Amino acid sequence: MSALTLTPRALYVEVAEQLRQRIFRRELEPGSWIDELKIAEEFGISRTPLREALKVLAAEGLVTMKVRRGAYVTEMSDKDLRDVYHLLSLLESDAAGVVATTATPAQLKELQDLHDELEAAASERERFFAVNERFHMRLLELADNRWRSQMVADLRKVMKLNRHNSLLKQGRIEDSLNEHRAILAAMVARDGKATVKAMQAHFAQGLEAAA
Repeated sequence: MSALTLTPRALYVEVAEQLRQRIFRRELEPGSWIDELKIAEEFGISRTPLREALKVLAAEGLVTMKVRRGAYVTEMSDKDLRDVYHLLSLLESDAAGVVATTATPAQLKELQDLHDELEAAASERERFFAVNERFHMRLLELADNRWRSQMVADLRKVMKLNRHNSLLKQGRIEDSLNEHRAILAAMVARDGKATVKAMQAHFAQGLEAAA
């Protein structure tokens, strides 16, 4: 049997990730036009892989394609924001309730350790964002529903278009930590209903801060 040869990741996938990170870092602002010629020249690529990359980002909701006008970084309307938070609240509170009743002590300890990292990152906004996302996505993994996890991952990409605004609000990071403490306390108590309510409250407060 011949050895399996793995090919490098497709160029357009790499380009999509580079553009995705620029959007998240606000180097490409919401509502801004994406200059395909300039970016293709900067990356040293043809426009074909760039256009494939833009299709990926459009499918994720990060880019909006406009007829005869090209690609733009998606702008979040107030309704978009409410809709995303509503779905995240439903999906993640359900997952949290599952984890509260099914997680092993070791898994709960893992979530507690992530929360401790979050507490330590309170004065470093970018690190706080990263650890917070790790906590939420690990919780989803422990709930063990890959379809729900994929839906949340996609929604969280879109939410990042507005995430800086939510945590810039005075006192929001400390409030978020308090909400995480309540979620963990309910999980440790193995109280599924209280965990669901705590996670829903977390998203309700997040939406209020982001709006």
